[in-house]
Amino acid sequence: MATMRIGSRPVGPDEPPLVIAEVGINHEGDIRKALRMVEDAAAVGCECIKFQSHVVDDEMIPNDVIPGNAKESIWDIIARCVLSEDEERELKAAVEGSGMIYLCTPFSRAAALRLERIGVEAYKIGSGECNNYPLVSLIASFGKPVILSTGMNDLTSIEPAVAILRQAAVPFALLQCTSMYPTPYEKVRLGALPALRERFPDAVIGLSDHSHGNYTCFGATALGASILEKHYTSDKSWPGPDIPISIDPAELRELIVGSRAIHAAMGGTKDILPEEQPTIDFAYASVVAIGDIRAGDRLGKDNIWVKRPGTGEILAKHFESLVGRVAVRPVARDTQLRWDDIEGGSAASTTR
Repeated sequence: MATMRIGSRPVGPDEPPLVIAEVGINHEGDIRKALRMVEDAAAVGCECIKFQSHVVDDEMIPNDVIPGNAKESIWDIIARCVLSEDEERELKAAVEGSGMIYLCTPFSRAAALRLERIGVEAYKIGSGECNNYPLVSLIASFGKPVILSTGMNDLTSIEPAVAILRQAAVPFALLQCTSMYPTPYEKVRLGALPALRERFPDAVIGLSDHSHGNYTCFGATALGASILEKHYTSDKSWPGPDIPISIDPAELRELIVGSRAIHAAMGGTKDILPEEQPTIDFAYASVVAIGDIRAGDRLGKDNIWVKRPGTGEILAKHFESLVGRVAVRPVARDTQLRWDDIEGGSAASTTR
């Protein structure tokens, strides 16, 4: 199974999922809000927080295209929400000073070069840039780990981006994503996780989720997702197009704790654990006399049955093998039977 490392954090099937709190543009261009979200994420035990880097005139031409989750053009939204390079440096310092991993998504060549100047440890590439192969090539040339979201792309259009990452020999992850805001549960398509793993066995697999709540991330964890990304805000009353699909600090904490619990519960085989023995002792049933048995009596359901605890020598699983056999000594009522109470002795001598 594929693994990668972002800074000192190993990411892969043997590790609890890396939860990425995606601030994106939820700060609305206000560095104070951004820093508040950093502080709140750190307080609930978050390991990784992610922002977006926008250099508007290098990213897009002026336009009036309105996203489905907004009421103004994407140009106006991004122009309002940009942070300067100095502000992004300040955020990175705050994130790393809190012991978290700083990630940022560049949406243009200028933004990618800015992040490289800042010295990020890894790159997140958004779904809209999955088939922006020139930008993928530039980012791959930096030689750092890449997390690539795959919304609005199928396996065929993901393949060239993966080829670029492989050619650059950079560790990479692929995140299943549906670019709907919010994503209805039936459109999340957790079934894409095994499909991505089968098609790209050298990729770490995860989920970038836009549905409400943490349910689908928990499901993805059970399916082996090693990265979970959710939009995040400190305050759901703040304005912003992504706020309605964002989780708050309490939900972020729930996602971190819950995904770790699910990961810890995965694996194993259906064997009896040594730690179950104290429960076995009281929960199993043993064969007991339900009436006084005399030497020479034939055993049957009128004089033996199964009762707790499971501390007897003959357990319930052997009951049927005793029916019809003969007692060789008296056994008092409510006494657990022993093999030497029975003609023929031990379980190995039974014919049933």
